[in-house]
Amino acid sequence: MDTLYIHADESCLGNQNRNRPSRGGAAGLLEIWKDGAWERRDYWTSESDTTNNRMALRSVLEPLRALRRRCRIVFTSDSQYLVKGINEWRHGWKRAGWKRKTGAIRNLELWRAVDAEISRHDFEAHWVRGHDGHPENEFADFLATRAAADQSRSGGLIASEFPSWLDEQREKGRLLDYMEFEPPDRRFTGG
Repeated sequence: MDTLYIHADESCLGNQNRNRPSRGGAAGLLEIWKDGAWERRDYWTSESDTTNNRMALRSVLEPLRALRRRCRIVFTSDSQYLVKGINEWRHGWKRAGWKRKTGAIRNLELWRAVDAEISRHDFEAHWVRGHDGHPENEFADFLATRAAADQSRSGGLIASEFPSWLDEQREKGRLLDYMEFEPPDRRFTGG
């Protein structure tokens, strides 16, 4: 079974102003280690009036819906809502008939879809602190923010911009100690 590493993030522009719609984006980087090198794909989507939590859910749904066969997936996000929801809350909600004692589950249709997609795979979710120098998370943030701003969609998994983005970061003096070609067992440090 192949192991896929998915690094996802979300963005919601205009959350501070409740009088206008908040444009959102969800995006990520999918990586697989093959023959001593990384193969990478990007994805992103957007919504014109949304929330961060809704976009976080979309950040996991988009890549999972594109996969055709069962995989081992190591998913990393800086959204505690998403990671706790996947690892803890959804199991109780599901046992209780997708209900909770304190009221309705927000984004219920998306949580049900996430649960269905995750059940097709050997899935583990990890949280990473956002905007803290984690290269894949920073790149996913770049894609999500861009998608929110220009309201674009990748239309599936496409050739990754990560190598050129990483080169740009290094030219700016950032991420210089990142070991891009380390194998996954040495490179992945998700919490």
